[in-house]
Amino acid sequence: MIRYADNSSRQAVFDMWKTVFGDSPEYMEIYFREKYRNENTLIYFDSGKAVSSLQMLPFRFSFHGRMIPVAYFSGLCTLPEARRKGFMGALIRRAFDELEKRAVPLVMLVPQDEPVMNYYRQFGFVQTFDEGVVLPDLHQLLSGSENLDLAYGEFNSFFRHRDMAIQHSVDHFRAIAEEAALFGYPPKRSLTGMSRVIDAEKLLAIFAAAHPETALTLKVSDSLIERNNAYFQLENGRVSIPEEGAAPKLELDAGELTRLLTGYRIAEMGEEYTLYFPEKEPLIGYMME
Repeated sequence: MIRYADNSSRQAVFDMWKTVFGDSPEYMEIYFREKYRNENTLIYFDSGKAVSSLQMLPFRFSFHGRMIPVAYFSGLCTLPEARRKGFMGALIRRAFDELEKRAVPLVMLVPQDEPVMNYYRQFGFVQTFDEGVVLPDLHQLLSGSENLDLAYGEFNSFFRHRDMAIQHSVDHFRAIAEEAALFGYPPKRSLTGMSRVIDAEKLLAIFAAAHPETALTLKVSDSLIERNNAYFQLENGRVSIPEEGAAPKLELDAGELTRLLTGYRIAEMGEEYTLYFPEKEPLIGYMME
């Protein structure tokens, strides 16, 4: 059974995180104080015991000139004795349903390694972020500013002026500053990350409005989110459902659509895609990873 966390199950999520990830008590105190919220946490219960959980943290993301709400999957974990039973897969699919209800059109995560990336690919996630971009030095910002708000302003400008970049609130900045101090302010770079379309029509509408010159009919196939299985016509800055029998110029699965909309390495996909979708440099970092 899957249900949202509450005050009676919060400790179970905390203990599960400690068992699976082995993070220090100091880091966990910061994370569970600043980022954890019952209303963003799904738990799988097996025979009444919490055995698997994930968190859907809310963020903003710069997307073709707009700031949109996105979710960041954090703390996905299953107790060792409960693995390979499909519990996490069930949680991820339920999370997709919940994000649809919340009108969140895009979800992201940062995998630990290639095997973990392969696991998430079965749920429609694709790589959309590369590691390596040098991020603002928190110690330098904080020591060179009169207060945290001024430091945040300079930090925020680095992300705010980029398209396809995760955005950080002042509350999140406060949390990552505390975390950085805990670990001696290590230098930070952007992270390898993955994304997944939740609401194809909403994202295509934003894309079309930003690129009114694009005229294109798409067929999208999505094995997990039914509403995304549709034909979409982009023309004159709008998205519509074309008449039955319209021939699509491109046929895409959910992963391909995600990659195209985020502009991730479009040139590698071929000229038929670069004609319609501009290449971007998506960036994600400082996620309390």
